[in-house]
Amino acid sequence: MVIQMVSIRLKVGPKGQIVIPKVFRDAYGIKEGGEVIVEPTERGLIIKAPADVKTLMKKLKERRKMMKGVGIQAKPGDMKSIDLEDEFDEDIP
Repeated sequence: MVIQMVSIRLKVGPKGQIVIPKVFRDAYGIKEGGEVIVEPTERGLIIKAPADVKTLMKKLKERRKMMKGVGIQAKPGDMKSIDLEDEFDEDIP
């Protein structure tokens, strides 16, 4: 589920902590004790839930099928500059 684009102002606590509203935690599967990704961008910070293993594996398999007929042979070190979280940051239908 994706929440419509809204802006919410949050208070920052004395240790730099913020509370992610429950509606967002529920929508994005953020659980107590879980982890989030904080990504700096030119426009500000992005806070997102990490991809779960099943979703990541599905995307990797789809990518492998797509690349199978391309004829590109990867060499060790070719992907060292690629961030896999950015590479697979698309929404799955």
